[in-house]
Amino acid sequence: MSFRDLHKSVGDALYRNIGRAHSQVQKHRSLPVDILENDTAYLVIFDAPGVEPDDVQVRYLEGTVKIRINRFRQFRDSYEMRFPGRGMELDGEAELPDDAVVDPDAGRATLTETGTLRIDIPKDSAVENGEAESEIEADSETDELTVDE
Repeated sequence: MSFRDLHKSVGDALYRNIGRAHSQVQKHRSLPVDILENDTAYLVIFDAPGVEPDDVQVRYLEGTVKIRINRFRQFRDSYEMRFPGRGMELDGEAELPDDAVVDPDAGRATLTETGTLRIDIPKDSAVENGEAESEIEADSETDELTVDE
C-alpha cells in the first residue's frame, strides 16, 4: 500500500465518521419550527425535506405539537456514500401558548412537495385544556395528513 492509498483510506474513514457524528447531532436536536396565530387557528410549520407522508407522525398532547420523522436514504446506482450527514430519525415539537384552547381533533396537517409540514389547529373555546391527545397519520393518496384518534 502506497502512502497515497493510505492517505486516501484514512481520509475516507475520517470523512465518514464526521458525517455520522453530524447525523447523530441532527437526530438529537429538535427541528426548527414556526408558530403562527390568527383569530381562528394556530399554524405550526416544520421543515421536513426528503420526507414522504408515510414517514411522518404528528401528535398533539397537552398543548404541545410533536412530530417524528423516519425518512430513508435512497441509494444511487454507481455512487458511493462519502458523507452520511443527514439524520434519518428527526423529532420536533412546538409548545402552544399556555392560554391556547384548541380542537386537536379538527386539526389538519399537510406535507408540501417542497418538504414543508404545515399543521393547522383550529381554536375552540369549548374544549378545555387537559389531556386531549390526537395522532395524525398520513394519507398517501392525497399527501395530506389527517387527524386520527
